[in-house]
Amino acid sequence: MSEKIAVLVGSLRKGSYSKQIAKNLAKLFPSQYEPEFIEIGNLPLYNEDIDTPESVPAEYTEFRNKIKDVKGVLFVTPEYNRSVPAALKNALDVGSRPYGQSAWDMKPAAIVSVSPGAISGFGANHHLRQSLVFLNMPVLQQPEAYIGNVTNVLDENGNVAEGTVGFLQSIVDAYVDLLNRY
Repeated sequence: MSEKIAVLVGSLRKGSYSKQIAKNLAKLFPSQYEPEFIEIGNLPLYNEDIDTPESVPAEYTEFRNKIKDVKGVLFVTPEYNRSVPAALKNALDVGSRPYGQSAWDMKPAAIVSVSPGAISGFGANHHLRQSLVFLNMPVLQQPEAYIGNVTNVLDENGNVAEGTVGFLQSIVDAYVDLLNRY
């Protein structure tokens, strides 16, 4: 029986570079793991006023249940204004509530930041790490995964260049080691 790994992509754009990199990463997991892309773009902005037992949005409940059902979470994100995209931060907030019932608790995580620029999403990667520490998620430390100049790494079909496959595999292998420790 395979264990599910949630894949959360910070970009909502249909042809996003982050989504293309995430698809390449998902192919590299060993057969005992099943990467599952979980939608975050449909989550209403977190608002405690609507997150009550009488009125909790169905999207919140569905999302929380999906996260609770996975062994770990792979985050692949671009950087917006030196931080994570709003949709990804919203997903973190939705999953962390109600208070004391966080779906994220003790889920091992890996972060890959993606950018067409040379800074490689460094700010988003580290802002996300900061949130994950608070959410009590053990985060893969090495190898650090910043993919800059992503347009030079992907071909017209969204596949990574041969030289990058080894780097992506090293990320997946280290993340699987982390998952196996939990």
